[in-house]
Amino acid sequence: MARQSGLVKFTGQMGGVSFYKTAEDGYLARTKGGVDGDRIKNSPEFQRTRENGAEFGRAGAAAKLLRQAFRSAIVTSSDSRMSSRLTSEMVKVVRADTTSARGERSVIDGEAKLLEGFEFNAKANLSSTFFAIYIPNVDRAGGLVTISINSFVPSDFIAAPSGATHFKLICASAEIDFEGGLFTPNIISSNDLALSNQQQAAMSLETLFTPGGRDPVFVLFGIEFYQQVNGQMYSLKNGAYNALSLVLVSVPN
Repeated sequence: MARQSGLVKFTGQMGGVSFYKTAEDGYLARTKGGVDGDRIKNSPEFQRTRENGAEFGRAGAAAKLLRQAFRSAIVTSSDSRMSSRLTSEMVKVVRADTTSARGERSVIDGEAKLLEGFEFNAKANLSSTFFAIYIPNVDRAGGLVTISINSFVPSDFIAAPSGATHFKLICASAEIDFEGGLFTPNIISSNDLALSNQQQAAMSLETLFTPGGRDPVFVLFGIEFYQQVNGQMYSLKNGAYNALSLVLVSVPN
């Protein structure tokens, strides 16, 4: 693709060139091209292309399922390119499948723990926003997800955006059955906490899932910022500064 320059910008098609606008990159242009679709589907020389396409499709479907499972958590804590970034990471999970033939590799036999550390909001990473010590844990036998947070002073351990007066800490978990396309999400948050220089007591955030289940369990941890006005809490900048990270993936032994 190419970026449009000049005073006048175009949208539409002209002379085999498509002109269009994106929210992130502005006005762009690209030429129509590529190989005939029937040839890609049937020609032996495109066998690898078909294999890659099949695996990319599985990765895309798995990424979509994960987004759906955590929709209530990520709706105010994600950037505009989160979906494509997550799909790219899911492709790595698929390619980590060492048991299936090429073209048949899947998330189910891949390495889902590769997703640990994924940031849903690239503009506000958890690692550069919240500095207190926290420990995520999954008790598969007991069906309990726990994030234990040490005591901390908010003004010293939180890089809060200008205008924020309060915050919440968020814990979200979900069992995801990628083969069946099913998920069971749970989300919990702390009370509204002041961004003060007073010591915040240690706390734990807990969610439940099926004890002894065989599906992978994904755990998210994040922080949301608010501004208090006349006793009411308002989400700051529609969540632009909220951070949310996939901190733990638990898979059955």
